[in-house]
Amino acid sequence: GLSGPRSVRAQVVRAQVCQGPDSLSLSLSLSDQSQLSVQQRVFNIANELLHTEKAYVSRLYLLDQVFCSSLLEEARSRSSFPLDVVMGIFSNICSIYCFHQQFLLPALEKRMAEWDLNPRIGDILQKLAPFLKMYGEYVKNFDRAMELVNTWMERSSQFKAIVYHIQREERCGNLTLQHHMLEPVQRIPRYELLLKDYLHRLPGDHDDFKDAQKSLELIATAAEHSNTAIRKMERMRKLLKVYELLGGEEDIVNPTNELIKEGHILKLSAKNGTSQDRYLILFNDRLLYCVPKLRLIGQKFGVRARIDVDGMELKESSSINVPRTFLVSGKQRSLELQTRTEEEKRDWIQAIQATIQRHEQTLATFHHLNCSLRDEDYTPPNSPNCNELGKRAPTPIREKEVTLCMKCQEPFNSITKRRHHCKACGHVVCGKCSEFRARLLYDNNRANRVCIDCYTTLVGVPPSPASLTSSAYRRRSILEKQASVAAENSVMCSFLHHMEKGAGRGWQKAWFVIPENEPLVLYIYGAPQDVKAQRSVPLIGFEVSLPESCDRMERRFAFKISQSHLTLYFSADGEELQRRWTEVLSRAGRGEELQDHGSIIETLEEEGEETATSGENT
Repeated sequence: GLSGPRSVRAQVVRAQVCQGPDSLSLSLSLSDQSQLSVQQRVFNIANELLHTEKAYVSRLYLLDQVFCSSLLEEARSRSSFPLDVVMGIFSNICSIYCFHQQFLLPALEKRMAEWDLNPRIGDILQKLAPFLKMYGEYVKNFDRAMELVNTWMERSSQFKAIVYHIQREERCGNLTLQHHMLEPVQRIPRYELLLKDYLHRLPGDHDDFKDAQKSLELIATAAEHSNTAIRKMERMRKLLKVYELLGGEEDIVNPTNELIKEGHILKLSAKNGTSQDRYLILFNDRLLYCVPKLRLIGQKFGVRARIDVDGMELKESSSINVPRTFLVSGKQRSLELQTRTEEEKRDWIQAIQATIQRHEQTLATFHHLNCSLRDEDYTPPNSPNCNELGKRAPTPIREKEVTLCMKCQEPFNSITKRRHHCKACGHVVCGKCSEFRARLLYDNNRANRVCIDCYTTLVGVPPSPASLTSSAYRRRSILEKQASVAAENSVMCSFLHHMEKGAGRGWQKAWFVIPENEPLVLYIYGAPQDVKAQRSVPLIGFEVSLPESCDRMERRFAFKISQSHLTLYFSADGEELQRRWTEVLSRAGRGEELQDHGSIIETLEEEGEETATSGENT
């Protein structure tokens, strides 16, 4: 009687599941769960997804419509704190809330209501999973958002009063704003776990198996961003703990540092061989040798010596008379250390050796990494590849087509951040990223200004260990999508003027792109050759309309997109361009699949001087 999805037993269990977790546990206690049919197990997982999604949407409502709205209203009406602070804390939470509340949750509710006719969820998740990319911006901003909350809770009594007032409400469940802000970071890994369980229960020949498998691949990618953010937060907490232990005297709290191991150890005196109590702290780039400080309350340590991992050597030095010892030597000094047990000695030796090996592997792969990055979308057209670097002249990028340094991605200015060309690859970079000189064969082996990546490739080693934390060796930001490459494979791209309602800034000209591989995200660049977008806007849930009289638009061919408390105004250089953008943005806002509208660049070139003149007269 358990074989068919319409069986009486299945219907009874289903009814009990829908009533809530208490009913579920009661129903499963009546019969061992192993007796449930495949259909029932799959249904239970799908139903759990629906119930957790409902709870999650209510939390997103709390973040967007309660916390964010209340703080925005205060910032706009009384200016008790800057508007940018609120936008910086909540990032793109309004887009995330809109996607789940208007698209994913209704789709799941509809499917569960018609489960007997169509028992599957993989197709829904496969269709909607790409939209989870919008979490990248939220996760990337999470650390900064937490810092802003902590800072303004101390700095502004009004900010603190609003947050505390909302936190005392019953719907907050006695949880802080920071706790609720963590939920979007944790939600994607939760989808991954549920989908893995769903696939595990699903027979390989089931109609939903392929869709569910594809969904899992898409969600796993998004989950990695969230898991990375969670690990990063944990790492920062450990660094802060050590920072306090050292009395705030050592500059160790930054994203590139990683705490490997810490603990008490004995130092053998070179004069008389006596042992002294010391504290050892191992990071990914240095070893700190610390001595206890005399304090009445709480243990603190002072740093006596620092040994860089670069150039560090480790040797065992135990003898019958002096057991459990090892020698750490580096560029700065050498230390003979002793542990209290053999196990402690083994742990320290393994940790230090692994750190040295990882550092050496990083140096070894640095050259290859530079080549691979150069040969991908960072290479200007017709520029030399890694093997030709320095042997032939590059095709330099026009300076006016770049507003950010193509290495560190800091904005240029005419005084402190001027533009320079790398004479090896042609990139437009700032002075700090091009303060290196290397001999180039195409210029009769004369020394030329080059960027850090080209220096490393041509010379064979990075200028210093610090260069390993440069832009060339880091996880690429969610906004690091080169404008020229995105434009070549785009649904739509062109220059527009734009302005955000309530931001306090006037009209600004920028380069806008909707990539083919992310047709529901709008990227905003300062110029067509920039390697990093200034901003990305997930479009799903936005409504597109023409400005109303109350908007007081002084520019022609204007239109706007609105969602929750975010409104962006745009102005095109012509009526046809305005029509195309409103059409594409409207379809993206409804979550519809977008087709390539052809090269808008070619269209603009055909319009030629007429379009340019129209832009000047606007």
